[in-house]
Formats: sequence, C-alpha cells, structure tokens
Amino acid sequence: MREFGQRVVIERLLNFDGLACIDELVDIRGHRVRKDIVDHMQVRSAVIPAAGLGTRFLPATKAVPKELFPIGDRPAIQIVIDEALGAGIDHIVVVSSRSKPAIDAYFAPDPALLDALEAKGKTETAERLRSIGRDWRVSVVYQDNPKGLGHAIGCAREAVGNEPFAVLLPDELMSSSSVLAQMNGVCASTGGSVVAVVEVPHEHVGSYGVIDPAGELSADGVIAVKDLVEKPSPDDAPSDYILTGRYVLTADAWAEIEALQPGAGGELQLTDALRAQALRSPFHAVVADESRLDTGTPLGFLTASIELGLQNPEMSDPLKDFLANLAP
Repeated sequence: MREFGQRVVIERLLNFDGLACIDELVDIRGHRVRKDIVDHMQVRSAVIPAAGLGTRFLPATKAVPKELFPIGDRPAIQIVIDEALGAGIDHIVVVSSRSKPAIDAYFAPDPALLDALEAKGKTETAERLRSIGRDWRVSVVYQDNPKGLGHAIGCAREAVGNEPFAVLLPDELMSSSSVLAQMNGVCASTGGSVVAVVEVPHEHVGSYGVIDPAGELSADGVIAVKDLVEKPSPDDAPSDYILTGRYVLTADAWAEIEALQPGAGGELQLTDALRAQALRSPFHAVVADESRLDTGTPLGFLTASIELGLQNPEMSDPLKDFLANLAP
C-alpha cells in the first residue's frame, strides 16, 4: 500500500462571536450558509493543494508562500476558500508543506494581535482576522514526499474521511461559487464525480486534459463523460472541453488515488484516478459559465490583481484613474 503523508497540524472551529473553541474535530451546526444550497448537497469538505514550491515566483516564494500573496486586500488562498464557503462547504483541508509554516500561521489564532488592533481602534480589521475560520473548520495536512497532484490529494484522506469532497486548485480563481455549487448538486443527484470544464478553441486543446463526452450538452451545462484524455493532439481530441481546477469527487475516488502508479512526468496524476472512475461509474462535467483567472504565472497573477481590483468598490475608481493615466 502506498504511503501518503497524513498529519493534521491545525484543526479548529470558531464560534459566531469569534472566540476560539477546542482544537479538535467537532460537528458543525447552525452555519450562516445558503439554505437553498445546503438542502440538496452532500459535499462538506474541500481540499486545497498548497504544498508546491512556487518556483515561478522565486525569490519571493523562498520566504512567502504564493498562496498568501495578496490579490487586492485578500490572500489568494482566502479567495478560493471563500468560493468553497459560498457553495455550502464548511471544512477546508489545506495540503501544505513543512517548509511553509506561514500557511499554518495564517489560520492560527493571534490574540495579542487582535488586542493590539482593538487598542488602536482598528475594530474592522480585527473583525476580519477573527472571521478566518469562523463558522467553518480548517485542517492543515502535510505532503511529506511530493509525487504529483494525485499524491497531494491523497494526503487529505484522513482529514476528509469517507465522504464526497471537492478539490480546488488555488492557481485558478472563479468569479463566484455558482459552478462549484452546481457541481455539488450534480454529484448528489447522480452519485458520481464531477469536473468543471471550459470550452477552448480547438487548436489549443493539446495543452490540457480533455473530456471525452458520452452524450450531448444539457440545457443547464452538464455533459456525461466516458473518458478523459491528457494533452491530445488537436486531430485526435474528443472534444474542445478542457479540465479546469475544480473537481467534486465521490468517496470511492480515494481507492483510485491509493492505487495510482507513476504516470506523466513520473508523478501520481489525479487525472488517472478520474479516468478510472469515469470508466466504471457515473461521471459528469459542468461547463463553467463564469470568469476564471489563472494566477499560476507572475503575469497571470498581476492581471488577476488588476481585474479583481476593478471589481472592488473601494479600489475601482482610483485604479481606473491610475490605468487611464499610464503613459502609452
């Protein structure tokens, strides 16, 4: 049996008043989440892989994890967490590395800092800090021996348990929670795993994982999937729908992940586990109809910061003025 590095290093729940409760696994009830979503969904946990070295952003990532880089006034990882919470998820599992202690520190309570902010009258800022982890639970696990995305997700198995779960890649930001909420509903109604896809020009499909549809696109943007193909040539591509960084997987995905053998690049590929599921059980794709930002490169991160800044009511007008006055 392949060994995955599984160790929960932070697990906490804050109550509605922002006071720390016991540091242990607890049941969560009475959350302020959308009732129309919660009533029909099963997915409660979201896994966010964040153990990477961020080599494209060196030397900054030598000291600061890329997931904590600010986009406007929020760390990138918090934007992804907020997406999950908006879809009714209440347990966030972050797969981190021992070389990134700042990830742990971000989620840990800091009473001294809160006291200092309150003493200076910065109540609003203090409240924002208290909201990190309030009404939802966070677990941080270590990926001890990185072997690819499939391996990273496998490290979250003990924290998630034997239930459906979402996977959100932090390099991709969605404009809302609507696609993830729809994926949760499709998983609950079909009993199978679900991936998010976007349609790209046919000549671009060779750079991505592509779905092989088993049927037509439904009116609500759902496609049955019979297989997935990694980076096909355009001549051989079964569709123009490429995988994006959102997945909702049924509990039996854990067995497929555990059975993974090294694939492309000698790594344990999550796509291989998804293919195994698609070949034997219901599997669907949801076409993402909202804007998607790729922050995996410095240029993508910069453009995402600008785009989200333009959507921020406090930053929008000054940012527009700055951009309008740039020298041509």
